[in-house]
Amino acid sequence: MKKLKNSELNRISIEDFKNSSKTPIKVLLDNIRSAHNVGSIFRSCDAFLIDEIILCGITAKPPNKEIRKTALGSTDSVKWSYFENIQDAILKLRKEKYQIISVEQADKSTDLKNFKIQSKKKYAVIFGNEINGVNQKVIDISDDVVEHFERRDHHLTHLPLIKRLKVSHNCVAEVCQHNFRNFRCLHLRDLYTWRFNDI
Repeated sequence: MKKLKNSELNRISIEDFKNSSKTPIKVLLDNIRSAHNVGSIFRSCDAFLIDEIILCGITAKPPNKEIRKTALGSTDSVKWSYFENIQDAILKLRKEKYQIISVEQADKSTDLKNFKIQSKKKYAVIFGNEINGVNQKVIDISDDVVEHFERRDHHLTHLPLIKRLKVSHNCVAEVCQHNFRNFRCLHLRDLYTWRFNDI
């Protein structure tokens, strides 16, 4: 058995990737402090054929050398846009008939395992600041809030919000996107290299 070189993987071109059918999900990143986390989520969205990333607030935007370190070229393949105020982005998405889903710990949140995807609906998934999470004003205008209940009482891996803990923000994004993709991923030869950030 021989390890294949990148040139032997027959990956599709960036242009073909952009023109391919996408998962009807918009990923919103609101006030993300770490450009490395932003780059990692770009790679995850590339892998799961996410339609678009919407960057909001203080979240770093390409071109950015820190994003480039973890994105590894995915900023060229994944569509992205920027809004200074996430509420303006949400208003636009509502007009386009998207369901607004915040990833956060809340008193009436839905366990990720029990969140039911409706095939004819489009979804916008919001990830908040690594320390403060999703703003309450954003939660107030969300259609649902989901979280990973299995990790809620685990002190060292408190998800989906970091707060006092050093858990990689994009790990949460991977869990949610994996769920939305119905555990179906592109063939590896069609992907740009991606992986979890180290926690």
